Amino acid sequence: MSKTINLLSPPWLAVRAQLRGILDARADYKSLERDLASYTSENDLNEMGAILDRHGDAYTEDIRGILGAQRLRNGTGR
Repeated sequence: MSKTINLLSPPWLAVRAQLRGILDARADYKSLERDLASYTSENDLNEMGAILDRHGDAYTEDIRGILGAQRLRNGTGR
C-alpha cells in the first residue's frame, strides 16, 4: 500500500515558506555583493568603512562582512 504525501498540508507549506525565505535572503546577499564589488581600492574601502561607522552594526553587518572579505582578497586588510 502506497502512502501519499500532501505537499499542501500546513507542515509542508511552512517548510516551503521557510525555504523560500532562505533563498530570497541569499539572492539579496548576492545582489549586495555585486553592488559592492566596485569598491576595491584601499581608499574606497576606507571611505565605505567611515560611512558605515555612522550606523549601527545591526544595519551594516552584511556590508561590513562583504567589504572585509574584499579587503582580504585585495591584501588591504587592516
